[in-house]
Amino acid sequence: MQARLKWVDGVCFMGETGSGHAVVMDGAPEGGGRNLGPRPMELVLLGTAGCTSYDVLSILKKSRQDVRDCWVEMEADRADIDPKVFTRIHFHFVVTGRGLKPDAVERAIKLSAEKYCSASIMLGKTADITHDFELRED
Repeated sequence: MQARLKWVDGVCFMGETGSGHAVVMDGAPEGGGRNLGPRPMELVLLGTAGCTSYDVLSILKKSRQDVRDCWVEMEADRADIDPKVFTRIHFHFVVTGRGLKPDAVERAIKLSAEKYCSASIMLGKTADITHDFELRED
């Protein structure tokens, strides 16, 4: 995996992934930024949600669950002193479908958290990570 990051101005950076996608990262105005894009640590949190969501949906499809929609709401705390690593992250999955089995969703989330999601497992070295979910019938 490769990536490239180029300084634009102030605390604004343009990142390019090895697959050719670009993202702008910037800081808050009080930190010298112009608020042109997400903060780098916000992207870490979103990337982790993407990683675990990919796993959960893949596992649910393999277990023949009729998933129609899925999203994850996250809350996180960071350390007060440098390095300001994540110390707590909570993932709340909202899964919509037809006839979804709660035990299948719970199992998919657990497998992702404990076995498949590289990002969650890395962040779990510094953060207490918790999960819950709600099911919505479509």
